[in-house]
Amino acid sequence: MEQQNYQPAPQGPVNSPSNGMAIAAMVLGICAVVFVFLLWFVGIIMAVVGLVLSIMARKQSPSGMATAGLVLNIVALAICAVVVIACTACVASVAPFVKY
Repeated sequence: MEQQNYQPAPQGPVNSPSNGMAIAAMVLGICAVVFVFLLWFVGIIMAVVGLVLSIMARKQSPSGMATAGLVLNIVALAICAVVVIACTACVASVAPFVKY
């Protein structure tokens, strides 16, 4: 009779290593997109910090979460640039009609 070696089944869910910087970058990206419409200067700060974190996370261990954080932070910065340019143009177009 042959003796067979059986491997025990894994107990519980297998934990995959998570990248904390990627999670932080994605959370900052989501918050930055929201804050760009509420307080644009807070949104810019969050987006820049999130952008740095997502680049560092992608270099450390590329993942979908790091990429999502990168994209969200770039979108937040782009939206903020459009908002600042639009507000500047709006103020500049009204300035000739304001009497000081």
